[in-house]
Formats: sequence, C-alpha cells, structure tokens
Amino acid sequence: MAVTALLDLQAKPDQADALVRLFKDILGDTRKYDGCLGIEAQRNLDDPNNIVLIERWETRGHHEKYMAWRTETGVMETLGAMLAGPPSIRYYADTGA
Repeated sequence: MAVTALLDLQAKPDQADALVRLFKDILGDTRKYDGCLGIEAQRNLDDPNNIVLIERWETRGHHEKYMAWRTETGVMETLGAMLAGPPSIRYYADTGA
C-alpha cells in the first residue's frame, strides 16, 4: 500500500533559500529512487522558513531505506546544519474515504 511521508523542516532564518536550492539539486535523484512515486517541496506562505516535503512512496520501508541512503551520503548532515531544530517525519496511509 502506498504511503505519504511528510517531512516538516524549520530552516534557520538565513538558510531557507539555501535549503530550497539544496532540494532543487537533490530531489531529481529522489524521484528516481526505488519506490518513490513522487515528491514536492512546499514553502509555508505565513512562515517562509518552514518547508514541507510531501512524498509518496510504494511502502514505508522504501522511504526508510531512502532516508538511510541519504544519511550515508552525508545529505542529512548538510541538511541538519541548515535547520533550526530537528525535522518531523510523519507517515500516512489513504483511508479510502
């Protein structure tokens, strides 16, 4: 069953634009990653330092494997240095409603 992963990020005030540039550089590889059904980055209109990635994956396991890969490649460390606090990841399944 496909899942939606929401990655909620709060960038440091001077890092939001750099974070968007980073996503422009790396999300092409994400879209090609095994199990990825789609991903988009959304910027909060009321808080431009808040960026949410809306990700669709074949399974939660695919996303978790992807996150482990991103950690191994050092992207998560780069990302972490740009954030004001830890990211939030939440997983959702379609209710069929």
